[in-house]
Formats: sequence, structure tokens, C-alpha cells
Amino acid sequence: MDKKVTQQVTRATFDEVMVPNYAPSAIIPVRGEVSRVWDKEGKEYVDFAGGIAVTALGHSHPTLVNVMREQAGQIWHLSNVMTNEPALRLAKKLTEKTFADRVFFANSGAEANEAAFKLARRYAFDHFGPEKHEIIAFYKSFHGRTLFTVSVGGQAKYKEGFEPTPGGIKHCDYNNIEQLKAIISDKTCAVVMEPIQGEGGIIPADIEFAKQVRELCDQYNALLVYDEVQSGVGRTGTLYAYEQLGVTPDVLTTAKALGNGFPVGAMLATEKAAKSLAFGTHGSTYGGNPMACAIAEAVIDIIDTPEVLGGVAKRHDQFFDGLKAINEKYHVFKDIRGMGLLMGAEVIDSLAGKAGEIVKAAAEEGLFVLVAGPNVLRLAPSLIITEQDIADGLARLDKAIATVIANNQTA
Repeated sequence: MDKKVTQQVTRATFDEVMVPNYAPSAIIPVRGEVSRVWDKEGKEYVDFAGGIAVTALGHSHPTLVNVMREQAGQIWHLSNVMTNEPALRLAKKLTEKTFADRVFFANSGAEANEAAFKLARRYAFDHFGPEKHEIIAFYKSFHGRTLFTVSVGGQAKYKEGFEPTPGGIKHCDYNNIEQLKAIISDKTCAVVMEPIQGEGGIIPADIEFAKQVRELCDQYNALLVYDEVQSGVGRTGTLYAYEQLGVTPDVLTTAKALGNGFPVGAMLATEKAAKSLAFGTHGSTYGGNPMACAIAEAVIDIIDTPEVLGGVAKRHDQFFDGLKAINEKYHVFKDIRGMGLLMGAEVIDSLAGKAGEIVKAAAEEGLFVLVAGPNVLRLAPSLIITEQDIADGLARLDKAIATVIANNQTA
């Protein structure tokens, strides 16, 4: 048999063959190990981005590689006409470790949210009738890119040109309980919130606000839906962030870190709420496939340990101190905030809109970082990133910020 010839591709190939909805950088990573990544030219990078809060156990984790190989040699896919052992084991662990009684598996955060929003409407329909269908979410929130999830999300730019979008959705300011009180009613079927807004700028919920949202949902017989797609699976130092707020939702969505990059998502719900997704009401061809669930089970087993979860707080402090030291040197941030290893540094007014410049300059120095909007630098590294990698990455960030400041002074 002839040896397969690997087709040569470059960044220019993207512009020839891909839909132009992304504008990827010139870097094409080809190999990763924990929190280091190498591109086609062999240049090495420290990864503070984590694939946008996804690779919580870093790149090429040996346990996950072995689990994937083992499952690949057994069975990859079954339709949901049947069930499978990895899905059942993972669902059992998720219910044992959280408030939830029932699990629905999907392939992404958007799909998990789609299921949650459909469940909320169906639950209200079953218990109160079709008039109770309104969903309330928050400005700057992000819940996915399907038509329903961009409509619930609080950023108008993602809906533009796709109208008419689903109706019966209202928004108010995050952490503003008075605004929520003004729009919640007997027509409200659910309030949807992130315990820490991710894309909206890394904004944690005030604990008192979170508790009052729960009380309002109880008062109006509305389900409380927590979108923990970005904040879940150890990212904030507990398995899920709701544990730190002293609030229990009725429905929770999880994805991103759940598969460490292998596509998997889940909607977790109480038994009372879950009953409304009765036979035939919702489904997913790949959701709950054995490959994804075997990998996700291993991820949960590794992350939900005192070593990993306890290590998040120590790493948070190292990042915070490092960002603070950079800020004392350059006076570039007006605020440094976040929970665990989901951190945001908001740039000063004179650099408004320039967070993306820091990302580009950091890549030149050999560091991957993110933005959360035009003014916030976002860090979402592996939960097991080493102290040395944090120190090296912060040193590279220091150089990148010096470059951006110099460029903006001469501009």
C-alpha cells in the first residue's frame, strides 16, 4: 500500500477554503504539551488561553490520551436508540457531584443551552400553560450561536442580519436586582445567568444579587438556569461556580472543559424540571456518544480532586500578583478581577478598544492570551499549569504590554 502523502497547507489555505466567519492568526499550532504549544516553524508558546477555557488539563494529557485510545478500540458511536456504559457512568458521577438528578448530553455549550431553554419553556407549558413562556437574561451575556441562544444572549451584534429571531425574551443589567424586579412576571418561565459573565468582560455575580435572583424565581415559579459552560468543571476552584454563591439552580449547562477539547456538553436538571423533556421532545445524534463520555468521565475524575481544585486558588494568587506587578510598572489596567483561573484585566481608558493589540503583541512574544470584549484581557489557562509556566508567561506578557504602550505613545 502506498504511503499517504500529507497535503501541505498554510494560513493562506484558510482564506481559500474556509467560510470567512473567523480571522485566525498567522500561527498554526501543531503540537502541545500541558501549557506549552509549538507551531509549524517550531516556535514555542506559553498557553494562557486554554482554547478559550477548554483545555483545563492542558494539551496531550497522558491519561486522556490513553482513555481515548482504549475507547476508540471498543466502540465510538451508538444512536440513542441504545444507551452505553460511558454515558451512564458519566451521568451518575455528574448527578452525585451536583444538585442535579438528571442529565442530557449534547456536543457543545450552545446545544446544552438550547436544551435548557427548550426545557424551561416546556416545563412552564406543562405546569402553567402557554402564556408563561418569557425568558429573562442579562445584557453582555453569551449563551451560544444558535438562533435561540444568540437571542437569549445579551449582545445585539450576534443577532444582526439573522432576524426575525425567537421572541419572548427580555434583558436587563447584570448584578442589578431592581431592573430584574421590574421585568419579571407571572409570564416568566426562566431566568438565565452566568455565575461569572465570560464574554461580557469577566464579571462575577454579586452573592447578594445571585441569592435574590433565586428568590425571585421561586416567587414567580420560574426556573433558574445557570450557564456554566465557561465557569464549570473546576475553572473557578470548585467543580461548578454555583457552589461558591450559596445558590442552587434548577438547570445547569456545562461543556468547554468537560471534554478538555473533545466535543461534549451536558444539561443538568432537577428531576422535577427534567420530567418535561419527555420521550420524543428533544434529541441529539451524537449527544452521549461513548467516545465523548469516556473522555469526559476521565476529566471529571482528575479535576474533582483536592489537588486540582485546591491548586486553582494558589495559581489564581500567582496570576493576580503577577498582573498587579505588571500594572504597578505600566499602569495599564483599571481593574483585575475574576474567579479562580477565569481572570480579566480591564485596560485603562486611554487604551480603550486596544485589548486585542495586547493579544497580538503577546503572540509575538510567545504567549497565548484572550480578550473578553475590546477592553478586557482574559486569562483562562490550564488548571494544572506549572508555576514556571505562569512565571514565563507573565514575563512575556510584560514585554508585550511594554510594546503596546510604546506603539500607542508614538501613534
